[in-house]
Amino acid sequence: MNMAIRHKHLKIDQTKIDKDRRLFGVKTEQETVERALDLALAEEPILRAHRKMKGVGGVVDIFRRP
Repeated sequence: MNMAIRHKHLKIDQTKIDKDRRLFGVKTEQETVERALDLALAEEPILRAHRKMKGVGGVVDIFRRP
């Protein structure tokens, strides 16, 4: 992947950063943001598949009592 590194100034909820940093087990806020972005990108194929399936199929209630 071609990485274009840019310096960004963002306003981000510090509580979310702290929780995510602990969740990912990383030391820096930079690593935290990079992991979160990587995770979002990794979900792309799943989201794309869900969008394709929108409106297809149905739900069958197998627990319905007569």
